[in-house]
Amino acid sequence: MSDGAATPARRLRSPPRLPRLPRAGALALDLLASKRLRRNLLLIAAGLMLLAAGYQFWLRDSSFVAVEKVTITGLAAADSERVRLALSTAARSMTTLHVDHDALDRAVAGYPVVRDLEVTTDFPHGLQIHVIEHVPAAVAVGEGGRVAVAGDGTILQGVTADKRLPTVEVEGAVGVERLRDATALASAAIAGAAPDALRSRIAEVGEDGQLGQVAQLRDGPEVIFGDATRLEAKWAAASRVLADLEASGTSYVDVRIPGRPAAGGLPAETVVPVAPAGTSTVPPATGTTAAAAATATDPTATWTAPPADGTVPPVNGTVPPAATTTPAPGTVTETVATPPAPTASPAPANPAPAPSAAVTDTTGAGAATAPAP
Repeated sequence: MSDGAATPARRLRSPPRLPRLPRAGALALDLLASKRLRRNLLLIAAGLMLLAAGYQFWLRDSSFVAVEKVTITGLAAADSERVRLALSTAARSMTTLHVDHDALDRAVAGYPVVRDLEVTTDFPHGLQIHVIEHVPAAVAVGEGGRVAVAGDGTILQGVTADKRLPTVEVEGAVGVERLRDATALASAAIAGAAPDALRSRIAEVGEDGQLGQVAQLRDGPEVIFGDATRLEAKWAAASRVLADLEASGTSYVDVRIPGRPAAGGLPAETVVPVAPAGTSTVPPATGTTAAAAATATDPTATWTAPPADGTVPPVNGTVPPAATTTPAPGTVTETVATPPAPTASPAPANPAPAPSAAVTDTTGAGAATAPAP
């Protein structure tokens, strides 16, 4: 019985054991748990914080990296020296590790010709500033006079505008810093987007009723834009049409749909009037009148016989060809035949004897009497 009771107890199995961690993982856990590692990590973090604080509060603005050499490029306006002085003064208060872009922008805020600044550092003491200027695109004309404006509508006070720049009409006052008239803004944008080769040919840009924005070229057609959208594509289409020799003489180029530009207003062809039957009129040369035009005879025309009196009046200064006239009744008509060319004949065998005496005139009437044989 004891053996039978012990058998089920021996059949009971022990719970499964958890797998052991690899040896490397165990070592990592031991290292993390060690106090020495934690102390080292704290020391490293503290050192990094000290370096960051030293850079932020000391080295970043220290004289070791102060700006000493300022190079400024890109200036071409009339007041470029004043802009250069303002930028140099502002830059020398900075370091190559701490460049204040806002301070540089404030230094040139009073010069509307400056559009943007590109700043690069040359460690440890160099600073390079490239000035991007506004390019005058048109001359705004309104109350208060004329002033140059950029393509984005910025008013360029103090900038001398080229006389070949197009004009833009402004309703009311021009403004102080930027154009306020929406129509003038669109016109300035069109002028500013024009290619350099065409900008000097634009006389004016403005709105023309239902056509919208129109640019009038000097000694050329007007370019219809409609609105101030897709300006680059519209100017490219206009350039292709204007470069086409077949489009020379057009009065307008419509680029409202850039993919399908249209040119119109070609001069009508000069139609030469047809001359009457029997004559062909030759156009007179330049500087002559129509009365001096020469008239040539048409060889295919039928000529009308002249009157019976034999007079042939000239027609338009032309001489009619020779023709046979009809004789009047009772008139003897003699037909004269052209004799053939003379031919040499042989000498006769018995030549006539020579007269023995001279022929004398005895009647006094001028008749010759031959002597008796």
